[in-house]
Amino acid sequence: MTISTADQLRDFIRTADDSAYVESAAAETPRSRIVDLYGPLAAARRRAPVHPMTQAALIGQDDYRTQKEFTKASFSCVLSFEHCQQALTDERLSSRFWDETIGQVWGHTIIGMDGSEHRQHRALISQAFTRRSLRRWQETAIVPAVNGLIDRFEKNGSADLYREFTLLFPVYIITEMMGLPFTDIERFNTWAGETVAAFYDMETAKEASKKLERYLSPLIEERRGGTGEDLITLLANAELDGGRLETIDIVSFLRLLLPAGGETTARSTASMLLGLLQSPEQLQAVISNRTLLPQAIEEGLRWEPPLMSISRIALDDLVLGDVEVQQGSVLEISLGAANRDHTRWDDADSFNIFREKKPHIAFAWGPHTCLGAHLARAEMSAALTALFDRLPGLRLDPDTGQQARVQGIGLRAPNKVPVVFESR
Repeated sequence: MTISTADQLRDFIRTADDSAYVESAAAETPRSRIVDLYGPLAAARRRAPVHPMTQAALIGQDDYRTQKEFTKASFSCVLSFEHCQQALTDERLSSRFWDETIGQVWGHTIIGMDGSEHRQHRALISQAFTRRSLRRWQETAIVPAVNGLIDRFEKNGSADLYREFTLLFPVYIITEMMGLPFTDIERFNTWAGETVAAFYDMETAKEASKKLERYLSPLIEERRGGTGEDLITLLANAELDGGRLETIDIVSFLRLLLPAGGETTARSTASMLLGLLQSPEQLQAVISNRTLLPQAIEEGLRWEPPLMSISRIALDDLVLGDVEVQQGSVLEISLGAANRDHTRWDDADSFNIFREKKPHIAFAWGPHTCLGAHLARAEMSAALTALFDRLPGLRLDPDTGQQARVQGIGLRAPNKVPVVFESR
């Protein structure tokens, strides 16, 4: 009998040693341990929707190193849902902030592009993220990845779903989507993880970025004109009006994929799980009625978006929320504060899957809405489905669950998600 790729991936994951990656990804810093962001931000939002300072300053913290590089620029922080939406669609605000900071590591990517350049690159990259591709990845990557990880601990009766599950399944999904050999997964993930050090260790991040470019460039060239259905081949063969993505364009996008696509999905899923586990009635409602899964996912994304803010540079002088924003200054758009805006959602700080449906901005808004949002939702749905199907009696660990909390000021995630269940 021929073993399918899905079976091979599941078998590989079942016994893979990814402990080094987990230790790196779960490492805490003083900034990542900060729990209460929303109280200070809500108090600030009640005073005004826009403030002439960074989000970190609003909660009494030092600015990020990437923000400090803009020594001659003034900063403003947008806190209300209405004004964040407005800022995300204002063409006078440029995304090039990313290029001038972490772009030094990840390269020139669509998150740092504006106007026609952004539209063209987004259209080319979108050709790889079709419904057909999503259905294929569901079978070949998403389902085997989540099940391979659950295979490791379903007989134990307990697990930390953050370290043993949510941190890992997006990583294996992405590497399978790219069609990487199993033997290369560990070093690829190590390099990709090190690029996130751009926020605090630029030299390590730059060196990892070079290693990724040296590894990925030959793969891209080998797959141009090929018939494979992996992500690298699809990107290499994408064409629009005779235009194609250059090798460096694809390298830059793939370097971005693990931190921007993998880490955010890992953190979103962990926060959503903790929200459900801390609300046993809602958890049981979703387990009993899987049509509630989309509501749980959207509420999790609203309640604790993985990325607290994104930044834009003003191309012209403008006024937002009675604050004068000068040309060249930086506007920090607080997605987290906007998604907790009490003028838009009743009891906005509570996790409630039954609340009135309203769009959130966890995936941003406007032309830069996250390209992988549908993939992330599919991954989160598959993760919950597998956990609920395979771990009967799933509940928060009564001994250690009270210490679980969502934390961080830039990227948000639980410190742990300890659970118990009936072992099989």
